[in-house]
Amino acid sequence: MATRPLVTINGGQTTVKGKSKQSTVPLPDVFLSPLRLDVVKFVHTQMAKNRRHPYAVNEMAGMQHSAESWGTGRAVSRIPRVSGGGTHRAGQGAFGNMCRKGRMFAPTKTFRRWHRRINKKQRRFAVCSALAATAVPALVMSRGHRIEQVSEIPLVISDRALGGLSKTKQAVKLLSVYKATADVDRVAASRKVRVGRGKARNRRHVQKRGPLFVHSTEGKSKLTLSLRNIPGVDLVHVTRLNLLQLAPGGHLGRFVIWTESAFKQLNKIFGTKKVYSQQKRHFKPPQGLLTNPDISRIMAAQEVRAVLRGRRRPVRKHVVKKNPLKNLKAMVKLNPHALTTKRRALVAAEAGKKKRQALIDRNRKAVAASAEKKPGDKKPADKKPADKKTEKKAKTPEQKKAAEAKATTRANKRASKKFVELLTLPAVAPPRSEYETAPKF
Repeated sequence: MATRPLVTINGGQTTVKGKSKQSTVPLPDVFLSPLRLDVVKFVHTQMAKNRRHPYAVNEMAGMQHSAESWGTGRAVSRIPRVSGGGTHRAGQGAFGNMCRKGRMFAPTKTFRRWHRRINKKQRRFAVCSALAATAVPALVMSRGHRIEQVSEIPLVISDRALGGLSKTKQAVKLLSVYKATADVDRVAASRKVRVGRGKARNRRHVQKRGPLFVHSTEGKSKLTLSLRNIPGVDLVHVTRLNLLQLAPGGHLGRFVIWTESAFKQLNKIFGTKKVYSQQKRHFKPPQGLLTNPDISRIMAAQEVRAVLRGRRRPVRKHVVKKNPLKNLKAMVKLNPHALTTKRRALVAAEAGKKKRQALIDRNRKAVAASAEKKPGDKKPADKKPADKKTEKKAKTPEQKKAAEAKATTRANKRASKKFVELLTLPAVAPPRSEYETAPKF
């Protein structure tokens, strides 16, 4: 979008206090319209379809045969076959698109939907965007136009300088004065024979697009007659601006040369921010929602970054899966009764260990006693009278039960201590291989 408030009128000079000064004109508001490439491309595609001519093949093409299918049972396909005999053509397939001299697949019809209706608002929006793009030198140069030596874009020529034009050589000389012939030479050098069948269809040559000359004269004036024969130069009346000419191919940024009178009529044709158009009912040029359309610059501004929160990086927790058959904590999570089962198993193991040790000690004493006896001694050894202190009294059943309960309590306490030690041991993750990397937090 252009932002200059004034545009210079080339060839128009005014005298102020005895000094000649270059005359200027305010930039019309239509040049401040937002550049919407998506709208321009869509409207251009739809408008280009409205120039197509209906075409179709003959309805009877490929169908003028006396043919009928042989049906099933003859080991051949069911395609219709030419009737008769005595010639190679008899029995050959007909009608189908896969057959010799058959019709095409899905024959084209003239009643296809060739043309497209376009919303009026979209058409006007696209024209305003294309007009605004013609005032941006970067877009004009990116489209291929040679405007390196042009003094100013948009290029406005005064009516006084154009008033004396009557021949083509005068128009070429005028363009050379304002450094616009470089673009005309580019177009003339690009002229070549078309590739394809279009050579035989009255469009033998192709060439690039040059400057677009916008004027306000009606009929065949001397201005239009002098400019129309220059290669690449297109002429259009300011009240009949066309998107197909302002953005050929749907590409923004055509090089436009304005006459002074045509440039001054733009505010009347398209309106301003405050005044409606005089030719288009209830229409004003579209306005951008953003004063600064450079979104990347806005996002990188310090004023915006200062109020933004920091980036939230997702926290990834790496959980080590534990085997419940080997890890008691994992088993307790799955089965709370496993703790009681484990404790009972420890108590039973401790009791079995004691019982086994007592059996071993008794067997060892029996073996030692048998080894002390001599082979010749048949008399039993004399028994010494037992002392009162060392003599053991026989235990009653109640005493035995009490002793067993006391031993069980001690075993349970020892088992509980072992289980507490198991629970307090730290969980150690398995070692990583040399190919794994440590997680980043």
